[in-house]
Amino acid sequence: MSNIDRDIEGKHAQEIAMTLIANGGDARSKALEAIEMAKDGEVDQASQLLTSAHESLLQAHKAQTSLLVQESSGYSIELSLLLIHAQDHLMNAMTMVDVAQCFIDLYEKIN
Repeated sequence: MSNIDRDIEGKHAQEIAMTLIANGGDARSKALEAIEMAKDGEVDQASQLLTSAHESLLQAHKAQTSLLVQESSGYSIELSLLLIHAQDHLMNAMTMVDVAQCFIDLYEKIN
């Protein structure tokens, strides 16, 4: 593989990493906001916001899957700190969305 091909693949991986970070961060922020809304008794709005968080996670997951497909097709993906950071963002966002759903369910029962 030439250096040009490697550079193109590196830029592609960086773009995907930034997509993961942006969408993961968006999902996490929406999940936290949904918890606050549920705490204030706005359970329906919190659920709508959590649906939006799921949509952000879906976009991040699609980007992640494109990298996985590329690597499973035999292309080498250079592991970088940016990709590790992006994966960390995504995993934290997924956890926060799950936790937010639990909080929303609890606040709905309390109210």
